[in-house]
Amino acid sequence: MSKKVVVGLSGGVDSSVAAYLLKKEGYDVIGVTMQIWQDEEVAAQEENGGCCGNGAVEDARRVAEHLEIPYYVMNFKEEFRCRVMDYFVEEYLQGRTPNPCIACNRYVKWESLLQRSLEIGADYIATGHYARIDKLPNGRMAIRNSVTAAKDQTYALYNLTQEQLAKTLMPVGEYTKEEIRNIAIEAGIPVAHKADSQDICFVPDGDYASLIERMAGDRVPKPGNFVTVDGKVLGTHKGITHYTIGQRRGLDLPMGERVFVVDIRPETNEVVIGKNEDIFTTEVVCENVNYMAMEDLNEPRRAFAKIRYNHKGEYCMLEKLPDGKVLCRFEQPVRAATPGQAVVFYDGEYVLGGGTIIS
Repeated sequence: MSKKVVVGLSGGVDSSVAAYLLKKEGYDVIGVTMQIWQDEEVAAQEENGGCCGNGAVEDARRVAEHLEIPYYVMNFKEEFRCRVMDYFVEEYLQGRTPNPCIACNRYVKWESLLQRSLEIGADYIATGHYARIDKLPNGRMAIRNSVTAAKDQTYALYNLTQEQLAKTLMPVGEYTKEEIRNIAIEAGIPVAHKADSQDICFVPDGDYASLIERMAGDRVPKPGNFVTVDGKVLGTHKGITHYTIGQRRGLDLPMGERVFVVDIRPETNEVVIGKNEDIFTTEVVCENVNYMAMEDLNEPRRAFAKIRYNHKGEYCMLEKLPDGKVLCRFEQPVRAATPGQAVVFYDGEYVLGGGTIIS
């Protein structure tokens, strides 16, 4: 009897080809689109297809019909609002910069979808991520880099659990984007030429501040002072939710030189301004650490680490602190390590683990 796999169909080419490849391998494939934030007018749904917009539902349905697989839309709006949107807003209110895709992957695309898929008799879930999953000699499951560095998505998957990894398939990680496109074209998949979605799905216009104002109501931070590192007042900012560490544009400060956001202080409602050299550091501390390729960090260990999705990465020494947090001492300074973002540790092609940056 063939194994049953639920494929998360986003309406894009990657997840569509994942379903095609698994069916070709003999799996009993079911297509599912996760309805997570869609409450828009029809016109906006079509315009904001994104990875999870309502426009994506029709694309996913057409793909499922073409592949001749069962297709369902599952409602995860409550989970998404709680685990992703509320978290997103709360982090900005606390002066941090969240990573909603990491939260969505762990708690919605995996935790919620996997649970519901197992309830309907599935053996696995599958996605169109550019990553691979291997079982290591130490018995642990780990995310491995995709074959193409240009599309590698392992950074956003560091927080998955051992149980989730054991029940997950990622067939797209064995191919380059060009190869995936070509497979889609040859298979006649309807979305073969569809462009990739780039924006955060629930902020399709990129205006984070407006979303926060709508959701936070009277908790939205008021304007406050731009200050230098030593406390000199430079001007007035629009509210801390408009800024992130390393930001240069939109400051509207006549300084006569390029300046950047180097710190955000929610307790005093201040945004600290400094020079480029002020946002480099060799030490980063993270919390809520998820270990993946290793069971724990029992002694200092050298690793390669990335402090944001598009960071090229640097080598560092990892040291576990008494309170369970991890200190990363980088061999070369890293720029704009941002509280709320993730630092992800690698050993070669494998994800060792990662955590949320706090300083």
